Amino acid sequence: MKFYSTRGFGPVSGAEAIVKGLADDGGLFVPEIFPEVSLDDLADMAALEYPERSAYVMSKYLTDFSYEELLEITKKAYARFDGEAAPVTKVDDGLYLLELWHGPTLAFKDIALTVLPYLLTGSKKKLGIDKKTQILVATSGDTGKAALEGFKDVDGVEITVLYPAEGVSDMQKKQMITTEGKNVHVLGVNGNFDDAQTAVKKIFSDPEMKKKFSDLGYDLSSANSINFGRLVPQIAYYFSTYCDLLNAEEIELGQLVNFVVPSGNFGNILAGYYAKRMGLPVQHLIVASNENDVLTDFFSTGRYDAQRPFHKTISPSMDILVSSNLERLVYEIVDRDPKKISDMMSRLKEFGFYNVDEDTLYDKAPEFLGYSCTEGETKDTIDNFYDDYSYLLDPHTAVGVTAFFKYLDEVYDDTTPTVVVSTASPYKFPQSVLEASCHVTEKDPIKAAKRLSKMTSTEIPEAIAGLNDKPILHNKVVDKADIPVSVLSFVGGKK
Repeated sequence: MKFYSTRGFGPVSGAEAIVKGLADDGGLFVPEIFPEVSLDDLADMAALEYPERSAYVMSKYLTDFSYEELLEITKKAYARFDGEAAPVTKVDDGLYLLELWHGPTLAFKDIALTVLPYLLTGSKKKLGIDKKTQILVATSGDTGKAALEGFKDVDGVEITVLYPAEGVSDMQKKQMITTEGKNVHVLGVNGNFDDAQTAVKKIFSDPEMKKKFSDLGYDLSSANSINFGRLVPQIAYYFSTYCDLLNAEEIELGQLVNFVVPSGNFGNILAGYYAKRMGLPVQHLIVASNENDVLTDFFSTGRYDAQRPFHKTISPSMDILVSSNLERLVYEIVDRDPKKISDMMSRLKEFGFYNVDEDTLYDKAPEFLGYSCTEGETKDTIDNFYDDYSYLLDPHTAVGVTAFFKYLDEVYDDTTPTVVVSTASPYKFPQSVLEASCHVTEKDPIKAAKRLSKMTSTEIPEAIAGLNDKPILHNKVVDKADIPVSVLSFVGGKK
């Protein structure tokens, strides 16, 4: 399988795409074709364990790895999870939650970021690359800790995570700045996630910065979902969910399902789109947004307009105005025309918006629907869902559940089985969940977690329980203009 940039660069192999992260022209790598998975293949997959399902799906794209190599990787990665990697919970007739937060950092990013370090080191070996790798990551909350945990103490790799200093939850911040590891660096940014993400992209596309890193003995790569090595493990859990529903006799082979996905940078739901293009029977992919509703407007009008107020919400991982992975979908919508993509992304960079013809959008991507919700609606959903089902939702999953009910209000006669993708443990956001579900205010995140546990008779995850005893190891915060020199200092010896 060969890969091409959305803006024309390529082809490259899967290993090259993973090592590079971002294409030389600033585009995102996409596969030359969508490999097919038949209904018979799905039936066979249903008999497999999750690591086997994951390796099978990834082998369709990463053809420079053998299935056996990928299976060894997935077995190692998912052995770090507490039980199953991606269990499906039935909430009500026709409504299910895909729980993707049983990994080491309690967020769905663990599904891919426990796999990516093995893919990266394996790809470097296949390409004969001896240079060290500098991983740069911009995070709106969950990716940062998952990437740090995945790459810490990996030989030949340094990882630097940039996060908005005042734009993540207290628990997310505490998880990141207490991370141990000889090769991990965490940098707070005075700005929002889009500022951090823009800085990372600029470093990747700056020949002078690349040369400076090279002179220090490093190649640049990314662990953000712009890296195809992040995207491909996520495709697997859509197939696995379908298999689990088959095994539970909740659906019949070939029956359509809906997926509702809390969306920020668009990587999670894009993986669902790739699964559908491969043959997974999907009716709708419902994009759930918080008050930063740029995606909702895009799927309603075809206009992507990032020139709007930025809202800090209780679902901070979705506080994003420039959704990088949307470029991969738009590439398909414009019939894989790299010139059109280059023009549109230049327009976004210069003017803050671009347009896709509305009829073309509906014709090429009819499975997508977008819904957004307010802070009040998110809190009400956490409260009502706990009352109705004795189930604690984190604020991001609550956005997804809210979107599902808004969809039902519009399409009341749709009985298609629907899976809401649950992206994080409620204990990553204990103050917000405690206030919404128990109507108790507690500013300290650890105290809030303890009170939430006591009042709801749920257990605090081990990854959270021990945080208070860990020292702060990363407390540097810089302005946007100082990001490049600060990132260079981590590998240049000036910590």
